Amino acid sequence: MPDLKADNRHILAEMQARPEGKRVLVVGCGRSGRAAARFLHGLGAKVSVTDSVSLADLDQDFGRWLIKEKIFFEGGGHNLTTFINQDLIVVSPGVPLTMAELVEAGEHGVAMVGELGLAACWFNRPVIAVTGTNGKTTVTSLIGDFFKAAGRSVFIGGNIGIPLSEYLLGKEKAELAVLEVSSFQLDTAGLFQPRLAVLLNISPDHLDRYSSYGAYGDAKMAIFANQQAGDMALLNGDDPEVMARLSMLNKQSIGFFGGRHGSAPCCYWQDGAVVFDYEGNGRQVERYVLPDHLASSPNRENCQAAIMAARSLGCPMAAIEQGLCDFVLPAHRLRKVADIGQVAYYDDSKATNIGALQAALGGMTKPVILLAGGRDKGGDYRALVPLVRGKVKQLLLFGEAREVMASALKSAAPFEMVADMVEAVARAAVLAEPGDAVLLSPACASFDMFSGYGQRGDEFCRQVARIQEKFGK
Repeated sequence: MPDLKADNRHILAEMQARPEGKRVLVVGCGRSGRAAARFLHGLGAKVSVTDSVSLADLDQDFGRWLIKEKIFFEGGGHNLTTFINQDLIVVSPGVPLTMAELVEAGEHGVAMVGELGLAACWFNRPVIAVTGTNGKTTVTSLIGDFFKAAGRSVFIGGNIGIPLSEYLLGKEKAELAVLEVSSFQLDTAGLFQPRLAVLLNISPDHLDRYSSYGAYGDAKMAIFANQQAGDMALLNGDDPEVMARLSMLNKQSIGFFGGRHGSAPCCYWQDGAVVFDYEGNGRQVERYVLPDHLASSPNRENCQAAIMAARSLGCPMAAIEQGLCDFVLPAHRLRKVADIGQVAYYDDSKATNIGALQAALGGMTKPVILLAGGRDKGGDYRALVPLVRGKVKQLLLFGEAREVMASALKSAAPFEMVADMVEAVARAAVLAEPGDAVLLSPACASFDMFSGYGQRGDEFCRQVARIQEKFGK
């Protein structure tokens, strides 16, 4: 693996001062890679692009742009010479950092950075960055909505929606950016320095990419690596994996959500409301009553993080209260999609790891028929046993991981294997009794059966709609 902690300050400084003619290779043509290539070309850099797929298989608009602008493209494989003969390599988040050509280029001293680390050099407004295994999109969206309710011009993007370099290509100039940031982006974030950084939680995920759970957790902490005095880190004080890494923080101010910790600013749940304590001493506090759709776990924990982040950067309390009332949960994130015969159906297809399923089950107050499975990501499903035993009356398992999940959870609840989502929902409808909840929360990736968690959630909703239609007849 290339040494991504090596100081690339000099080449980025040179790029900012005089980008014209700098040789830059963009590796990977996902949305962030495409945005980085267009941004660099607009700066006058000599851009090359490489991807494992052929030109014909690329995004069509991007392929036409490459041809029109006469950008060198290498597809269907990689040539080591292409990697070595560069001033800078921009690595897309999904590209494995163990790729032989990247490792060799690093050994030849070629500087590397990700799209986020590159674009951040040209964004001169305050940045709020949000990372964590689960809840990133909800918290990022909440914070952005709070500032919008206050009349502020805000860019919301990063790992969701629009990459930062794509935003920089446009004419809009926001006062503030709120960015969702993944561990993959943090691996190559370079000198990225958010004014305020939020770490929501750390639980097993992406263990098919990282050498260990510890390495994955350490990657999350990179969001704080370049912060200085005057910057702020907000951490989940109830998460043992987060708290075990406090010594990795440096000069920034620190606050905690989820509970009190000494005299640090904190935000927590008390007597049915979120309490924000500015100074951690109980003397200067604010209370926020959450709307019903945000008042149960894990959304009330997400609200604590979002409220504290927004208030810490001066968002008015009234704007936060308005933003909470108006907020619509992102699709496929523990949303109730129907009540059929006194049975509640919940779509939590975005729960692609064990921690997300734990959070979903933790917030359930009804007996659960759980639909789970998909493509395994290397986690240990035995960690689910206590919650499954206490919350789940029936498991319906599908996808590539169903045998592994069944082996790990067979002592916790009765289980059945089902072939697909059609059978899973139909069987759940038969098993469910009034007062139960049917929960799709897979704890796995979706790529064995679907193009993504969105398609998986949409199929669940379609099948629930069919049950609802039959019930109404």
